[in-house]
Amino acid sequence: MKAIFITAALCLSATLAWAGGETPSNPDARVYFVNLADGDTVSSPVTVVFGLSGMGVAPAGTEAENTGHHHLLIDRPPIGEGEDGLDELAYGLPADDNHVHFGGGQTETTLELPAGQHTLQLVLGDAGHVPHSPPIVSEVITINVE
Repeated sequence: MKAIFITAALCLSATLAWAGGETPSNPDARVYFVNLADGDTVSSPVTVVFGLSGMGVAPAGTEAENTGHHHLLIDRPPIGEGEDGLDELAYGLPADDNHVHFGGGQTETTLELPAGQHTLQLVLGDAGHVPHSPPIVSEVITINVE
């Protein structure tokens, strides 16, 4: 009985953690890479174009229904995973070399990446950089930089 309770509690906490913040998203929304696919080989600098359907792009701080702004996760575990994964979903994305914010409403960027394999993932954030509920995230892709 105790094992069932613990298992149920863990499943519930995992579900709540994946829920994201308090800002609702359009359940049909999706974010994706327009010009890159998993396994692509590219040269640096790398241009990354962000795609979004089902919601609109607005600068950080803008509180409008069904809008958000892009964040690019570079060379880190998928959103919600890793050491700070649960905090990212509930409290917001940090700004560092692995979490790049596009709070001006930008829909593309150019990155200087060293040669080798790199992972990329797009995450839509609300006015305060917190993923929506449910989160709007792309698949993680791996690119090879020559």
